[in-house]
Amino acid sequence: MNLEYFIAKRLITAKHFKSSISAPIIKIAISAIAIGMIMMIVSVATGIGLQQKIRDKVSAFNGHVIITNYDNNQSEVTLVPISKKQDFYPKFTSVSAVSHVQAIASKAGIIRTETAFEGIILKGVGTDYQWDNIKEYVVSGKVPDFSKGLNQEVLISQLLANRLNLKVGDSFNTFFIKENQNKLPNIRRFKISGIFNSGFQDLDATYIIGDIRHIQRMNKWNLNQVGAFEVFANDFDNIKSVGEQVYEKTSSTLDSKTIIEKYSYIFEWLKLFDLNIVIILGVMILVATINMVVALLVLILERTQMIGILKALGSNNWSVRKIFLYNAFYLIIRGLFWGNLIGISLLLIQQYFGIIKLNPENYYVNQAPVYINLGYILLLNLLTVIICFLVLLIPSYIITKISPVKAIRFD
Repeated sequence: MNLEYFIAKRLITAKHFKSSISAPIIKIAISAIAIGMIMMIVSVATGIGLQQKIRDKVSAFNGHVIITNYDNNQSEVTLVPISKKQDFYPKFTSVSAVSHVQAIASKAGIIRTETAFEGIILKGVGTDYQWDNIKEYVVSGKVPDFSKGLNQEVLISQLLANRLNLKVGDSFNTFFIKENQNKLPNIRRFKISGIFNSGFQDLDATYIIGDIRHIQRMNKWNLNQVGAFEVFANDFDNIKSVGEQVYEKTSSTLDSKTIIEKYSYIFEWLKLFDLNIVIILGVMILVATINMVVALLVLILERTQMIGILKALGSNNWSVRKIFLYNAFYLIIRGLFWGNLIGISLLLIQQYFGIIKLNPENYYVNQAPVYINLGYILLLNLLTVIICFLVLLIPSYIITKISPVKAIRFD
């Protein structure tokens, strides 16, 4: 056994390969494992990162579950009010997984300036609105304060601000159409307190956020009447279950819908990333395994005489196979080390400097988000080692077919 370990140690010495025929093959195998690990780490981190970033954005501006009136209105504009006097408001105590409930209302209008005009939807919010969810998307100014009297300040998207040539501190007129077309429209003059950029083209081109009391006055609602409720869950992964519980605990006159149902086209698109990640993992592990198999076969053929000598000295087949498997394991570890080092470094560079930019019209984000999780990285390493090691048992079986007499004379 000591002789076997001595030979194994000689095999895995870097200097031993410099004059070896197998040296280029071994370098290619190590490089293949390193490149494969880089690709796997980056694909998993960016795929999951993009999924989480997009779903967080959708949740920030819409909640996880939206409670509305049970009617045929499919538009974003509130027509029939809902009373705030509900069992689930302001605390949804009957569903423990719910963390917050906020009341909103919306109304369509047209912003007009001296040089341009844009159709918008005013999303009215109150003192219960959780600004923390969207503060990270505010690029300039600040969020308005609706805790006191009727406030004229609004939050507008960067897209609308650029189109209308507006900036923080500017005021503008907004015309809201009344249900009775014979009457003149309601005119409200708002002041921009902050500008946000969500990355969602449809949302940025449509919504401004202001005081819900403006909508209540224009619609002639009282202060206890709102358009809808946005419900937030403690854990997004439980959103389907929370949505079902919310639906069961609300009145029969109310309907509820999760953001996965409301924005099904976005979440169906996000599911494709899971398939892409699986394909990339499969291809990279396959390439790394093939390269390791080739490297091991070359080592076995190059060390045929050594195998014959070991067998002549009394070593059994499994002992000799272990020598080459130890060597292969060492090569795998080297490849994984460089792959992890380079892969994680690339992720950290992207996380802190945002070098890779994305088109928000196609990807809903301005730069490629990354999700660095040591658990996922360790799992990828473990999966690669196990699969490669199991597959390498097959070519190492060739050693059992080598005859000591023929191997010693092999040249």
